[in-house]
Amino acid sequence: MEQQLREIEKDALSAIDRAQDSKTLQELKIKFLGRKGRLTSILKSLGSLPKEQRPLAGKLSNQIKTRIEKAIQKRLEALKDLVPGPELIKGFDPTLPGRRLPPGHLHPITQVLNEVCLVFEKMGFSVAQGPEIELDFYNFEALNIPPDHPARDMQDTFYIDDKVLLRTHTSPIQIRTMEKMSPPVRIIAPGKVYRCDSDVTHTPMFHQVEGLMVDRNVSFSHLKGILTHFAQEVFDKDTSVRFRPSFFPFTEPSAEIDIQCVMCRGKGCRVCSQTGWLEVLGAGLVHPAVFRHVDIDPEEYSGFAFGLGIERIAMLRYGINDIRLFYDNDLRFLNQF
Repeated sequence: MEQQLREIEKDALSAIDRAQDSKTLQELKIKFLGRKGRLTSILKSLGSLPKEQRPLAGKLSNQIKTRIEKAIQKRLEALKDLVPGPELIKGFDPTLPGRRLPPGHLHPITQVLNEVCLVFEKMGFSVAQGPEIELDFYNFEALNIPPDHPARDMQDTFYIDDKVLLRTHTSPIQIRTMEKMSPPVRIIAPGKVYRCDSDVTHTPMFHQVEGLMVDRNVSFSHLKGILTHFAQEVFDKDTSVRFRPSFFPFTEPSAEIDIQCVMCRGKGCRVCSQTGWLEVLGAGLVHPAVFRHVDIDPEEYSGFAFGLGIERIAMLRYGINDIRLFYDNDLRFLNQF
């Protein structure tokens, strides 16, 4: 009987040591310790042994059973720490190098925004930030926009209540900056803005960069020089720029700034409506009423402000005719940038 028990233990431990997965170990447990297992059969036959041999055989059988159970548990734990090999998972070779994910890149709008900001930063402008949920005072009233101005109409502005709204431009940052800083001031205000508008050239959310410079003796000539340099840095050194009289409530005098059409180089085409020119931004000298709202003396200081749409610049740079392409998240489009 002892010889049989020793052979069962030897066979069981050897098979357990060679096992390569939990399924095989479970099968071995059934084979040796199951209801019809080899060791169980020996235990059932103990009653046929002479009375004096039964205690010794029973003790040895229980010891072997315990050692087999411990060996199975130890092998299970060891298998958890093993790296699966080719023989365990068909078609898998852990020695092969891993597949690298392709690196991402900045969205084209972010690329253009960063480039525009860099041009002005090189000219001494610092970047200022402000809240996207804005008060009516900063978005309209402090910018000399009276209550009956069209810019306040519901179809243009996302109102939260009578006094709170989603900012329609980043000009409120200029007011907040002038409240905190005394001249000289030279800032740009990049960020998201919101308007109730959506078609091939407008989206409810878009990006603007607005600029402000306030100091003694700031003139329209300074504005023309800075914006001409900006246009030639962003588009082309040979880009022609023109200033057309316009109207904005917060600047006087005001101007629309056009660049020579980037498609036809001024010859006239469908993009520029045969004029040879494309509008890119608006600007002007800061209105004295705006200065009074922030306690700056318009007799002592002057300044200029300007604003441009990043999506507009990106469309002209890349020849894109539908602004919605920027936000469709189509990788075939985005991968071109």
